[in-house]
Amino acid sequence: MPVQILVVDDDDVSREVLALLLQSAGYAVATADSGDAALLHLQTAQLLPQVVLTDLQMPGTTGSNLALRLRDLCGPATILLAMSATAPDDGSDREFDGFLLKPFAMEVFTAAITGKTADTPKESNGATATILDDAIYRKFAGSMRPPQLNQLYALCLADAERRLATMQQAASGNDDAAFKREAHAIKGGCGMVGALELQTLATSMEERGLSDDHVASLKEFIVACERLRGMLIAREIIHDRARGVSGEDA
Repeated sequence: MPVQILVVDDDDVSREVLALLLQSAGYAVATADSGDAALLHLQTAQLLPQVVLTDLQMPGTTGSNLALRLRDLCGPATILLAMSATAPDDGSDREFDGFLLKPFAMEVFTAAITGKTADTPKESNGATATILDDAIYRKFAGSMRPPQLNQLYALCLADAERRLATMQQAASGNDDAAFKREAHAIKGGCGMVGALELQTLATSMEERGLSDDHVASLKEFIVACERLRGMLIAREIIHDRARGVSGEDA
């Protein structure tokens, strides 16, 4: 039987991407959108997971408290892995068996559950590396049909723009914590799909918070979203044309 994985993440993009990658790697995957939902799922699950992979920054039960409750339900044989777009400095991962920094390659995940050291050489991304990681994009393109690929990136952009609107509201209310929280979520989701420019901008906004130039940063992020959307449209057109030529040759 394939290894059973439970992925717990409140971010739709990260959860979707992780499930896709793990399934493509041969794992059996179940998902939950919060720590509390994961605990409810485990209370009625007929087959307990061999690995629980959970985000550290979520509403509700999370961190060490979540790890202890997961351990009570799953027992000592289950591997508990924490993940986040930022390395924790508050000890919230201390009850877990390991920590993974988003985004991570499947080789890193496999190494974490087998106790080995991952060897994941970097691939060259070409001239567009500042906008989109070609290596990550090609992996997705090779594991799903074009409509699914388009839907995945559309989900990422829609999620980022929705969170951006929340950040604008937080800025109007001078809520620095909410502003940083949404930036952190964007950083994680965009990182998972290789949207490097958006990930970099979100990282900067999380670190700086409501600084003097946060308005300019928000505007820059909107432009970057359109830049990524344009690049994805161009790639789709090129792919369709290539497929058309291939069909004519056949």
